[in-house]
Amino acid sequence: MKKILILFALLTAGTAIEGLAQKVLPSPKCVLTQTVGLTDITITYYRPGLKGRELDKLAKPGKVWRTGANNATEFKISNPITIGGQELPAGTYSLYSIPGDDEWTLIINKKLSWGTQYDEKQDVMRFPAKATRWDEKVETFTINISDIDKNGKDANLELRWGNVSVKAPFTVSK
Repeated sequence: MKKILILFALLTAGTAIEGLAQKVLPSPKCVLTQTVGLTDITITYYRPGLKGRELDKLAKPGKVWRTGANNATEFKISNPITIGGQELPAGTYSLYSIPGDDEWTLIINKKLSWGTQYDEKQDVMRFPAKATRWDEKVETFTINISDIDKNGKDANLELRWGNVSVKAPFTVSK
């Protein structure tokens, strides 16, 4: 009887440990940290892949998208920036978007939450960003800070996925 109990305990412990093991996420987490001028920018998001699917089936035109997978994308800045012609105070925000053909609407929102619990009342700002089509296809969704100028004041917040690149120019205050 003692042997059966020990065997049962070992099997149960093995199953419990397996349940605690980390799983590889289909949309891996990415943390981008970039300094522009004296401003630290940190973007935390999950990177979905196309996996044979069409971009407009995943980021639907005209519909609010959480700009990534799993959690809403987090956008943190250490100093104020000007983006979309508006000043954004230092802080931590969520980033949403509304895809379009030639232009996307980017949304900076105060609410930080899991998934797609988007609340328009929490919007800090909305602004248009030009969308460009490329011949090259990007399989995995990517957010980047690109085109930092030589003075370290101006750059672009860039979203790339499928054959689309969306750029939103911004200027740091410091």
